[in-house]
Amino acid sequence: MKKLHVLVIKSFVGPFILTFFFVVFILLMQFLWKYIDDLIGKGLEMSVISEFLLYTSASLVPMALPLAVLLASLMTFGNLAENLELLAFKSSGISLVRIMAPVMLISACIAIGAFMFANFVMPVTNLKMRSLLYDIQQQRPELTIKPGVFDNNLEGYSIRIGSRDTKTSLLQDILIFDHTKKQGNIRVTVADSGYMKMSADEKHLLLTLYNGHTYEEMQKQKKEKKHIKSYPHQREHFEHQDLIIEMTGFGLNRTDENLFRNAFSMLNIGQLHHFEDSLTMDLDTILNDFQRTIERTLVDKPKTMLIKRSRILPDSVRAAMDRDTMTVEMLHVDTLYSQLSKLEQRRAITQAITYARSNKSITKSNVGTNEWKISKLRRYQIEIQRKYTLSLLCLIFFFIGAPLGAIIRKGGLGMPVIVSVLLFLIYYVISMTGEKFVREDILPPFVGMWISTFILIPVSILLTYKAANDSVIMNVETYFLWAKKLWQRFQKRPQR
Repeated sequence: MKKLHVLVIKSFVGPFILTFFFVVFILLMQFLWKYIDDLIGKGLEMSVISEFLLYTSASLVPMALPLAVLLASLMTFGNLAENLELLAFKSSGISLVRIMAPVMLISACIAIGAFMFANFVMPVTNLKMRSLLYDIQQQRPELTIKPGVFDNNLEGYSIRIGSRDTKTSLLQDILIFDHTKKQGNIRVTVADSGYMKMSADEKHLLLTLYNGHTYEEMQKQKKEKKHIKSYPHQREHFEHQDLIIEMTGFGLNRTDENLFRNAFSMLNIGQLHHFEDSLTMDLDTILNDFQRTIERTLVDKPKTMLIKRSRILPDSVRAAMDRDTMTVEMLHVDTLYSQLSKLEQRRAITQAITYARSNKSITKSNVGTNEWKISKLRRYQIEIQRKYTLSLLCLIFFFIGAPLGAIIRKGGLGMPVIVSVLLFLIYYVISMTGEKFVREDILPPFVGMWISTFILIPVSILLTYKAANDSVIMNVETYFLWAKKLWQRFQKRPQR
């Protein structure tokens, strides 16, 4: 390997690793910001949170790789151009494409790795992450206590509430049995109202009770005679009482992962194609059944009938026919209807109305079923195309970032970050628009998911061509000079 290639590779690998983890962190923060309300106040253990963050970070890798390649290539070739190293290489007769060759090969390997990761690893991480997120979302200790039902999830306590105000979270008619001493229901607390919330460390459940009583049975004294029946107890009235309960009974209940296994984001390409074929066959079957059902009630039948090979025709007639079809004269509906009696006409009208209503009901049912299946089919098709587009995007972003860095001639984290974010936002907006059109059945899945790629490919070719020919398209002074010349030419035009 030539020293030039080693220099370029070393200049690229460092920024790529740095920007990759930086982008994953940014995407992870964006994801957590979206679901922050589902994560806080659940009393989750650190191991559960770490597991969730690990699976979430892994699911963001296919999205982070293209952006990391774009930013790293911009920084690498921007630094080389800013330090006049690109100029030195070109002065030695080395073209820009040759300088880009080793990083081009690395980007191709990253694209292949991104596809393999998205196809084999990402379905597993998505399954783990989504099932864990669902379990966390269902983990609401303060909301698991249902009105009118005794809840025994808290170790040592049995709690019942009469009602809960969904807006203010105020609990009414609270009854608490304390079993912490393991001697039965010897301590009972009754309150008119109260609130329930998690503590700051998320390890305790705080109960604030108002206007109630606490009843507690006391232990009998040993000196008391056996034949004397006494039941010592203590009664305490309160207007305000705070009760702290340790969260030892609320472990995270894990749901069976098989319930989420058939979701579109938890499947590889082979499985996605299998579900796509199954849904397509289901849609064809529904359409054929619907067509046959409707045709049974139609009065106007096809006027062309296939009768040449019919077994009911005599041999002489079959031999005389020189074509497969013949036109059969059919009576018009009005002609048949006019020949019926009044009673038969009323029966015919009633039957026709019944058929019409039945067909209307069948049509509505089939439309709803078809729309649901088509929507599900589009999600599978979108996911298939996404695995290819995100992988190819690594290579396309390299052919945008490398020549753009050579043209801008700015390294570091300033200008490259700004340009990368703008380019990625443009790609993201176009991609999301195309995906939306696919979901709404406006565009085919291939066109909708690849439209952003089709737009970026000419841009990458143009930038590579301009950079290889030392273009100054990103030089602001060039545009000022061009505008100045245009203004001067406009002023020299003769006045009428």
